[in-house]
Amino acid sequence: MAKIFSFGFWNSIARLILRNRIIILLLIIATTVFLSTQWKNMRFSYTEANLLPDDHEDNIAYNEFLDKFGEEGNLVLLGVKDSTLFKPENFEAWKELTKTLEAFPAVDYAISVSNLQQLKKFEDPSRFEMVPFITEDNPTEEELQQYQDQLYNELPFYENLVYSSHSNTLQSAIYLNKEIVNSKERKTFVIDELQPLIANFEEKTGIDVKVSGMPYIRTLNSQNIIDEIGLFILAALGVTSLIFFFFFRSIRATIISMITVCIGVMWAFGVIGLFNYEITVLTALIPPLIIVIGIPNCIFLINKYQQEIKKHGNQAKSLQRVITKVGNATLMTNITTASGFATFILTDSTLLKEFGIVASINIVAIFILSLLIIPIIYSYMNLPRRKHLKHLNKRWIGGFVNWMEQMVRHRRISIYITSIVLLVVSIIGIYTIKISGSLLEDMPEEAEFFQDIKFFEEEFDGVMPLEILVDTKRKNGVLKPATLKRMEELENHLAEIPELSQPISITRLVKYSKQAFYNGDAQYYQLPSSQEQNFIMPYTKGFSSNENLLTSYIDSTGRYARITTYMKDVGTDKMEELEEDLWPQINKIFPQERYEISMTGKAFIFQKGTNYLVKNLIISLSLAILLIAIFMAWMFRSFRMIIVSLVPNLLPLLVTAGMMGFLGVPIKPSTILVFSIAFGISVDDTIHFLAKYRQELKANNWRIKRSVYAALRETGVSMFYTSIVLFFGFSVFMISSFGGTVALGGLVSATLLFAMLANLLLLPSLLLSLEKNIANKEVMKEPAMKIIETDEDEAEIEKEESKNSER
Repeated sequence: MAKIFSFGFWNSIARLILRNRIIILLLIIATTVFLSTQWKNMRFSYTEANLLPDDHEDNIAYNEFLDKFGEEGNLVLLGVKDSTLFKPENFEAWKELTKTLEAFPAVDYAISVSNLQQLKKFEDPSRFEMVPFITEDNPTEEELQQYQDQLYNELPFYENLVYSSHSNTLQSAIYLNKEIVNSKERKTFVIDELQPLIANFEEKTGIDVKVSGMPYIRTLNSQNIIDEIGLFILAALGVTSLIFFFFFRSIRATIISMITVCIGVMWAFGVIGLFNYEITVLTALIPPLIIVIGIPNCIFLINKYQQEIKKHGNQAKSLQRVITKVGNATLMTNITTASGFATFILTDSTLLKEFGIVASINIVAIFILSLLIIPIIYSYMNLPRRKHLKHLNKRWIGGFVNWMEQMVRHRRISIYITSIVLLVVSIIGIYTIKISGSLLEDMPEEAEFFQDIKFFEEEFDGVMPLEILVDTKRKNGVLKPATLKRMEELENHLAEIPELSQPISITRLVKYSKQAFYNGDAQYYQLPSSQEQNFIMPYTKGFSSNENLLTSYIDSTGRYARITTYMKDVGTDKMEELEEDLWPQINKIFPQERYEISMTGKAFIFQKGTNYLVKNLIISLSLAILLIAIFMAWMFRSFRMIIVSLVPNLLPLLVTAGMMGFLGVPIKPSTILVFSIAFGISVDDTIHFLAKYRQELKANNWRIKRSVYAALRETGVSMFYTSIVLFFGFSVFMISSFGGTVALGGLVSATLLFAMLANLLLLPSLLLSLEKNIANKEVMKEPAMKIIETDEDEAEIEKEESKNSER
């Protein structure tokens, strides 16, 4: 029954396709046009990937922080480590640059040595006012030198805000409008306005300006992603078309395949736009993935067409048999591949869900496109010439097939020993794998903005904000002397940690107010006592601090305060150590019954998200294995065959994990995809081999050895072809400037190579060694779905075709 349904079904599909060619082509064109109209809805990501689910406690805390204080990553930094800045002409240019930047709508305000304000005390009436630090319009070099000395020695308030505590490096802090930080306007400001102004300043003065800050880093990183999408697609098309041409030696076949996968890429972009998903570092990989996965479909279909033409020369019969015979096999392989990606849909991470949805839909779509486009286009073309069929002899690959057969026939013990050694070594390597939650690790190290990040880390101890939110649980509780003292104590502890910068909070302004009360004497830059606070209070009543950046460090009720420090690019392990060090100190300084403290910020959330993602990796990979095992159980109706088939697919995953440990490639959002992707693709070879093996068993009266070698010779060539395409196709990702994408490409390529060897050497060896347990009629039952036709099926197809022709 399964046999009749299977081939009857595919015969019906073949007739439907070939009899309705014009309608199908018009439907494909209409769908392509419709999806191309959705491209306008594609949005490039303007934020860091939030790897945590929305209802995670750390995400909830972060959103509560944003509700109180707004977007915290709105600071762009311009740094200069050059004493010639204080030459009058250079200083005037720096001043002009700051003024120009402040005039842009995207900028709220800028703090620079050229527009610095200092707090002054005035009498009659008693008040504080912010007055310009540099009063002259055109200061001389001597005056500028005097101002420089005064800045470093008399204004500790601006330490690590305007000048570095480590050297004479100066920086300007450009605070962007929080409304545009996560929007397209940010890109317009950074790319079209900020960068040209800085380039003009550098050309005019000869001073090297370093630029950093999360908005700047995110903008250039997003631009790199956008630039690389086109690069990946062109590289994938170039590599796969060359390999395809090498196999088939046919320009016509190559062009048809490229047309098919290009339409698949257009559909992939359309699906992203249709769902209004952002293009992230993960979804950017989908179009080239479609090319890499789609080309093997084209190889199977065109190869089968040419085989049929060579056999009987009847084009109509050849095209029908292509769909009938190859339809099952390509459907099966695409479904298992899509299943590997689809497991990401079941995770709680929005980033992975979107990737899984788009990837799995488009893998099925490229199968449908291949099955429709290739037979239809060939139906309008002349028969292939004899020279295009020469590759079917496959003489050049005979040596490889003979080597595999000799290894399985005479070196099974060596294969087992090698497999066990690889397993043991891999397990050792797995124990050395590290988890990385670094925001910067995947960014291109050779990029100028990455080098600037390192500059600011060295001079100002980091650029990634880490926020500590203090809830005093009462109105105006922040300004109580006891609270301020506790905040200062925590800030002193933070300042002692090498990976963190000098903290910024409301305590700076309070300390500065005491210094101003004592006529600017720097030794009074400290928190006032309760008595001093009573003296200082009258001077603050008329003082408007709206001009000062510290207004954003206390909420309007006075209940909440934030302490901001900037982190160096530390990994997950170091971040966990910092947490372990900080929380005991925080709980000691702030009694839990009186204060509620939370730690948050983009860097913190990203670190937490990476750890969360590792758990999702284990879940998604387990689901992929379970799903494919159930699928194979349904097909082959044999539990023992499931166990045997999983061994050669799990071993390459373990070998790859061991390689990651030995090579120092950490588990991170980009490399986390390797295992599910590779497993979903590599299991295709196993399905092909076992299907052919079962067929040979039946044809050879259950003679095991003959069946194994026949299956090995038959499937070895096609496995080799597709594995080579996939290997070089995924290797394309290694041209990326993103470290994570390079690792992904290299690791998937290596895994698929190991998987091919495991399926061609280890799997047949296991079948031969365990022949008494797994090779009998009860174990190898009739499969639920036909994958490869037998001679009986061939006769049935002939019978079906003759019936159709009579009609």
